[in-house]
Amino acid sequence: MTESTMWVEKYRPTKLSAIINQKEIIGSLRSLLKNTPEMPHLLFSGSAGVGKTTASLCLAREILGDSWREYTLELNASDERGINMVRDRVKKFARFSGLDTRIPFKLVILDEADEMTSDAQTALRRIIEDTARHCRFIIIANNISKIIEPLQSRCAVFKFTRISEDDVISYLEEICKKEKVKYNEDGLNTIYSYSEGDMRHSINILQATASLGTVDESNVKASAGLAKTNDVGEILKLALAGKLSEARNKMIELIKVYGMSESDFLKYLNEACYKLKTAHLSEILESIAKYDYRLIIGTNPEIQLSALLAELGKIGK
Repeated sequence: MTESTMWVEKYRPTKLSAIINQKEIIGSLRSLLKNTPEMPHLLFSGSAGVGKTTASLCLAREILGDSWREYTLELNASDERGINMVRDRVKKFARFSGLDTRIPFKLVILDEADEMTSDAQTALRRIIEDTARHCRFIIIANNISKIIEPLQSRCAVFKFTRISEDDVISYLEEICKKEKVKYNEDGLNTIYSYSEGDMRHSINILQATASLGTVDESNVKASAGLAKTNDVGEILKLALAGKLSEARNKMIELIKVYGMSESDFLKYLNEACYKLKTAHLSEILESIAKYDYRLIIGTNPEIQLSALLAELGKIGK
């Protein structure tokens, strides 16, 4: 097992034909490659870890050959969300200068473009129009509804589907065999349950678990921070009983000592609600959804989760 290499990159497909579970999309992209100069701008949407970025990089290799790195600009739009990123980096790269005559066009891959501001997307639309003769854009988004309509209308849209459990587990088995890692079915099933079809996340968990020894259920739970998930149900009961300080202390311990993320805490809290026989289920779920949204928009996690526990205490009265 090679400790210094990230398996998610080591086993990332380099050809469209090797991409898992997206046969219709791959077939359509291959059709576009039959007349590369006429290829439109592309918009890839779908949940995390289903092959959007991998498909983009495979296209770059197949279109640009050995020069793909030189003539491809790959940006994560969530890191640089504003209009300056569009004006400075994208506009400079998309200019005609330096284009090899053997290359049909330059390629710009904008990952997580749904995190870009509306102004930045509007500026991007103008650049796409101005550089269409010698540049193509692949826009990648988890949530297509956050991409402005003028951008969507200028692209061929491909919606990637979630990868099936059988396909994820089969690919994880293949990696285990190549890396000579011991595993069992329960371990791989636990990885899939936790990653929910996100292939990238599944491979990262697999590599982390392999460092502990056999990829079995207990080691997967330990490496993925799942060993204390039952405590989330206890926190829910304490909060509903009005024992706010005790519930908060246990929550802080889960997050800061055992490494459970705030989003995972809410996920397991949501699951615990259905196991708890309570007449207040709808109110509890509504509160969880409200605080989940607050975390997404960037509020302080500890303050928000503490407020959630206080709200659960009021519901439980």
